[in-house]
Amino acid sequence: MQLAASTRVRRSKWRLYRLARRKGKGQAARRRVSAVKASESRMAQLEQGRNHGYPLGWEHGYWYGKCESVLKLTEQPIEIRPIHVLFVATGKGFPYSPLDEAVAATLRGLVSRLTVTDSTQPVSQIAARIRPDIVIVLDGLHFEIKHVDEMRSMGIRTAIWFTDDPYYTDITAALATHYDEVFTLELTCVDFYRRLGCGKVHYLPLGAFPVEFRPRNPVRNKRHEICFIGSAYWRRVAFFDEVTGYLASKDTHISGIWWERLRDYPTIADKIALGRWLGPRDTAEMYNGSKIVINMHRAFDDETFNNNSAGIHAVSPNPRTFEISACATLQLTDARDDLVHFYIPDVEIVTYSSPQEMVEKIDYYLTHEEERQAIAMRGMYRTMRDHTYARRLDAMLSILFPLP
Repeated sequence: MQLAASTRVRRSKWRLYRLARRKGKGQAARRRVSAVKASESRMAQLEQGRNHGYPLGWEHGYWYGKCESVLKLTEQPIEIRPIHVLFVATGKGFPYSPLDEAVAATLRGLVSRLTVTDSTQPVSQIAARIRPDIVIVLDGLHFEIKHVDEMRSMGIRTAIWFTDDPYYTDITAALATHYDEVFTLELTCVDFYRRLGCGKVHYLPLGAFPVEFRPRNPVRNKRHEICFIGSAYWRRVAFFDEVTGYLASKDTHISGIWWERLRDYPTIADKIALGRWLGPRDTAEMYNGSKIVINMHRAFDDETFNNNSAGIHAVSPNPRTFEISACATLQLTDARDDLVHFYIPDVEIVTYSSPQEMVEKIDYYLTHEEERQAIAMRGMYRTMRDHTYARRLDAMLSILFPLP
């Protein structure tokens, strides 16, 4: 009986072993089947991605190459003037630092000698030591005016380029008369400064810095149908309140501060990078990645950070106008009176005058690809030919140092 029991135990163990082995083989087989299915799924996804991504990549690559070939047509020789410029940058940090860098880098290629400092430094002492041919001050709102007076008393010429007119004219009115030459980006401020007693006032808008703002081929997550980058001043908020629902229904990207002011902010919150300041390169990539970029000028009488008690109207294009077009994307901008002296509407740029017209034109150009691209290309060509910082500063130097 004891032997029979032992035999039964061995047989029982053998049956359990065979069952376990068969179960193991079954699990292994199932794992193999699962792995094959997973592999087939990955291959299908890769094939689907290739079928979708290849034509998209080819399209963007072809467009980028086309832009580069057109850019070569805008190249122009620039005369290097045998003068020494002392450039006083704003020294205000971001978001002014990219402007400081753009002007300094451009001047470096236009003059035989350039010295760069900023408004926080003892500029009059520096000028007394190096004796430049001209001192060019950018913005100047944080620059102590005593330095200007001291330089002029030493016979050193000074020039100011106001970059935020007319929104700070309450402040600039007290500064402008201290300079030999005044440059303003706002046409209506030319007469304003002349009435104050400034003898030499010149209209000189800002421009595009092609090192940063130019055609690029951004990554997929920076590609959208519609883009707006800027602060939510109250007049902009009132306008965007009328189109929030429409923009929420599209592939829209908005970046900037104060957009929680929108009446229906929760409706579009997932499309807004709230409180985010973008640098020039990220901004340019967002412009490049969008089919349509909205430009909306700041209202001259907006309540937010406004020092324009004289109520001077603004008619000139903002710097964003040139930066958007430099990226070869379709710009849809609110019309300003002087815009026609820089771009041909509906040929190099597209304008709107109401929320309804904006929506209608977005719908139109999202479904008319060839027209959209043609206008964007012409806008880029015009910008790179006429509206870069090289063109602007060359014009400034021509005024300051005219040929015989």
